[in-house]
This record gives sequence, structure tokens and C-alpha cells, in this order.
Amino acid sequence: MDIETALKEAMALDGALGVALVDYESGMMLGSAGGGRALNLEVAAAGNTDVVRAKARTLEALGIREGIEDILITVDRQYHIIRLLTRGGSRLFLYLALDRARANLALARHGLRNIERELSM
Repeated sequence: MDIETALKEAMALDGALGVALVDYESGMMLGSAGGGRALNLEVAAAGNTDVVRAKARTLEALGIREGIEDILITVDRQYHIIRLLTRGGSRLFLYLALDRARANLALARHGLRNIERELSM
């Protein structure tokens, strides 16, 4: 599955507000869908790059040698899921924002896992 198809599939998940594929070494978005005035995906990509880097440093400092599968941030009305991917030496993550009132968190995480498995770069 290509990037555009992966982003469309993520936006088809119940409650999806926006999705981005981000290189967390550079903080650059490789693609996005959704978002808008209420959700600036460029700002989210840059900010979540900092979150991923901080968590990786923390795990390293703790001596935890396991990879990060995903990071969940829950706010009053939204879920924000950061799903880390490793593709041919690239360090990428899928960022998905969901409306809590319309989303099923378990199904969204399952959907992102399937998208990750099918995504080809």
C-alpha cells in the first residue's frame, strides 16, 4: 500500500480527525490527510517528533532495550496515537488524531497496526 492509500485508510477509521506520516529524524511530514483549522498537522508533526525523541531518550536512560510500539495521548475530547514504524533505516511514525466521542480506541490501534503492516515505502 502506498502512502496516499495508507492515509486514506487511516481517515476511514471511526472518529478520525487527521493523520500524518512523519520522519522523526527530521520532523518533516511525508504526507497527511484531514486536519484543518482545528488541527494543524504541520504543528502536530513537529511537536510529536519531540515527544518520540524524548520517550526514546527516556527508555535508553532507563536501560529499556525494547522498541516503542505506540504512544497514546488522551485529552478531554480527543485521542492522539503515535505509531512508530521502521522502514529500511528510516525512522517514521503515523500520527492519528481521533474524536473521543466517535472513536473506538482499540479498533483504531488495530487499524493502524494493519496499515503499518501493509505500508510499502
